[in-house]
Amino acid sequence: MLKRFISYYKPHIHLFVLDMTAAILSSIMGIFFPMITRNLLKFYIPEKDTRMITIAFIIMGVVWMFRAIFNFIRVKWGHILGVRMEADMRKHIFQHLQKLSFTYYDNTKTGHIMSRITNDLNMIAEVAHHGPEDLIISVFMIIGSFIFMFYFNSRLAWISLIPLPFLLIWGFTLGRRMKAGFRDVRARIADMNSSVENSVVGIREVKSFAKEDLEIAKFGEVNRLFKKAKERMYTLMATFFTGMNFLTDVYYGTVVGGGTYLILRNQLDAADLISFILYINFILDPIKRLINFVEQYQQGTTAFERFTEIMDIEPDIKDVANAVKATNVAGKIEFKNVTFKYDGTKDIVINDISMTMPAGKTIAVVGESGAGKSTLVSLIPRFYEVDEGTIRLDDKDIAKFKIRSLRESIGIVQQNVFLFDTTIRENILYGNPEASEDELIDCAKKANIYDFIMTLPDGFDTLVGERGVKLSGGQKQRVSIARAFLKNPPVLIFDEATSSLDTESESLIQKSMEELSVNRTTIIIAHRLSTVRNADWIYVLRSGKLIEQGSHEDLLNMDGYYKTLYTRNLL
Repeated sequence: MLKRFISYYKPHIHLFVLDMTAAILSSIMGIFFPMITRNLLKFYIPEKDTRMITIAFIIMGVVWMFRAIFNFIRVKWGHILGVRMEADMRKHIFQHLQKLSFTYYDNTKTGHIMSRITNDLNMIAEVAHHGPEDLIISVFMIIGSFIFMFYFNSRLAWISLIPLPFLLIWGFTLGRRMKAGFRDVRARIADMNSSVENSVVGIREVKSFAKEDLEIAKFGEVNRLFKKAKERMYTLMATFFTGMNFLTDVYYGTVVGGGTYLILRNQLDAADLISFILYINFILDPIKRLINFVEQYQQGTTAFERFTEIMDIEPDIKDVANAVKATNVAGKIEFKNVTFKYDGTKDIVINDISMTMPAGKTIAVVGESGAGKSTLVSLIPRFYEVDEGTIRLDDKDIAKFKIRSLRESIGIVQQNVFLFDTTIRENILYGNPEASEDELIDCAKKANIYDFIMTLPDGFDTLVGERGVKLSGGQKQRVSIARAFLKNPPVLIFDEATSSLDTESESLIQKSMEELSVNRTTIIIAHRLSTVRNADWIYVLRSGKLIEQGSHEDLLNMDGYYKTLYTRNLL
């Protein structure tokens, strides 16, 4: 894990060197201030040497000026270093999320993913630049201060070392206990984000079922657990800082007491004691930095562990060795003894199915809800991997194709259309970002959505809202179909594309589907008879098994399951 973390410094090593150099020089210059003060009090002022007093103050001014410059460099470029590392991590985790299979998203809450991309990476960025800074500054200031203290008076220097181990032991011991607390708090933040995300995204369902109180109660429980986790964390923090403050007071008392004793024995003078007290400040500040470093390190380690958890997840589905691009796809699809079940479940969803879908034909897959229709077609673009059997495209196992090219050859229009929170133009162009304005307009006309778009004040540049909330179901479907037109894939899947629409919308979409289906392999998942009766071939599923197949008329003449669905108005 450490090696991976360090790798994010490499592209910005020049900033890291600049930050560390500024931190070191700032620390070194700070150490000289008590020494100059000691010389003033011990030699120059008693001797009324105005020349040396003037020089001492000039040196102090120069030291302060350069220290301010180095601090500016450290604060500015140190934070920029952290920001750039954070941006790199965010880019990498987002790229990795794009590679992960549907199985990961089936089992992971969106709020947890968002928490890791935002809160965790922000914490890692803070540790990335503050951690090394605090460590470098602390080491240089502590060592440098004790070098001068031993030079001034070794007896008092030894006395000043006595409380130091207690401060460090207390800080590091409590720091380890805080690690578990920070991990718990992070997990509770992710749970809370997930709860809010679910409630906000589903706000229409919440209000339509008048379940505001239920959502408030659910959030209240998550919030209560988050509150308890933070209370435990702050109890540890209170114990930690109370002990540190007490030991700091003891440190001052020890040095002042030891110095007083040495002064009474004529082994130390007041100027040396004052310089020691000043050096104590220079020692205590880096000790606090070290303790702060431990605290930040614990939080950063926890956050980076969560980051690496995602980065270490391998996609279930990836290109095999020597995979080839799917080019010049005709569209013939064959299922051969295909069996599939979802990870973590025992129920077989697709059970030993074999079927052929000739290129350029329209194939319907029908059956009652839960029969496995949508799961069946989701296996074609390899959203999930088959457990047994093979699926072939143009007589070649789809597992031999590069996933990207395979999916570029397949267009999908789903029942629950997802539109991005942007303009109608951008949503349609998602099918082909390089398309011209004329192509955009032509696809909108073929999808029977152009006339509606022209009635809008901003036309194609109209914002659709989150998930297309500003459009009706039929309008969203037609935008989705226009997007599929623009993609122009050789294989097209309509997954319950008209099941939840009114008659008028269904009629418009039916016309669009018929035009879109010309000269390409089309697979239709549907309940309604009007959508499937004109298909070239119909496959009938029941409980994950293929039980009937044929044309609409053939299946009715069989007097079997298909006819039962038909007579019960389930088709």
